[in-house]
Amino acid sequence: MSGTELLKKLLPGFIPLFVFIAADEIWGTKTGLFVAVGVGLLEMVWVAVKEKRLDKFILFDTLLLVVLGAVSILLDNDLFFKLKPGLIELILVTVLAISAFSKVNIIGLMSRRYLKDIQLNEAQVAQMRKSLKSLFFIFLGHTLLVFYSTFFMSKEAWAFVSGGLFYLLFGAYFLYEFVKQKKKQKELSKEEWVPLVDETGKVTGQAPRSQVHNGSKLLHPVVHLQVLNRNKAILLQKRPDSKLIQPGKWDTAVGGHISAGENLEQALQREAYEEIGLAGFSARLLHVYKWESEVESELVYLFVTHDHKNFNVHSDEVVEARFWTKKQIEARLGDGFFTPNFEQEFLLLKNKGLI
Repeated sequence: MSGTELLKKLLPGFIPLFVFIAADEIWGTKTGLFVAVGVGLLEMVWVAVKEKRLDKFILFDTLLLVVLGAVSILLDNDLFFKLKPGLIELILVTVLAISAFSKVNIIGLMSRRYLKDIQLNEAQVAQMRKSLKSLFFIFLGHTLLVFYSTFFMSKEAWAFVSGGLFYLLFGAYFLYEFVKQKKKQKELSKEEWVPLVDETGKVTGQAPRSQVHNGSKLLHPVVHLQVLNRNKAILLQKRPDSKLIQPGKWDTAVGGHISAGENLEQALQREAYEEIGLAGFSARLLHVYKWESEVESELVYLFVTHDHKNFNVHSDEVVEARFWTKKQIEARLGDGFFTPNFEQEFLLLKNKGLI
């Protein structure tokens, strides 16, 4: 849940307060209080009928309005009442502080209640905390200004600070986030997009390539091809030293992402030609498994082929490619010479009796 989504959910709870500010100017404190409480009750009834739940924030705001309003009228002093919006916002600031700076993410727990079908990954949680920190400092400043206006500014200035300025701050923050999101979407539109899947392989969405490699652990499908010759030697490729992931190591002959809109066969043929110049080959699906590293989470479709004629390394993505015997590979297992992913697949080929 982003900071703007959080505010959208909390803003209805402030409506009774803003109604009172307006009604107080027109009809006075007592009438304004009755009007605001009436609006609060109508809000709770509307939410109860439409969403089948009691909005505790609106209830709290309305009850606090009644208590502070009653004290203000009884004492014939509006100081208590003027403190009310600051007290309400102080609670919001406290929740934001706990969620943003401690291990107890109250807003994260709220998101599970309101967005039950959505699971936030680590990157999304980190982005949420970043937004919450921004909101904390914005509304902490506003809360302090509310208290200052209560004691040292005119009633008109207090009314603006407590009401209109809150919406202006929210609007400015929302506009900033909107512009930033649009700019980010424009940048991402230039990237290669890959499908997102669940562990059964069902497509659940899509994302730009950079987002699936940034630690988000968004599960996406990839194809791997193990190339064997008649002597059961395995064709391996050496990764360039410039690679961000496993640089300079020997790896499975072919491995790459499935692009959005591609099927397995199309992706396999494309990646095989791009990486080792292999074309027009036949392969069979051997195994499907989930592979997770520090930066990504992949659903790997592992294929095997014995068609290796005329393979030709013609890509900057591959330094060299050559066949390795089982004995040669076993001599270097576990010493960081091969990628961990290949070592797992090597053991799988061995268990399947293919080498």
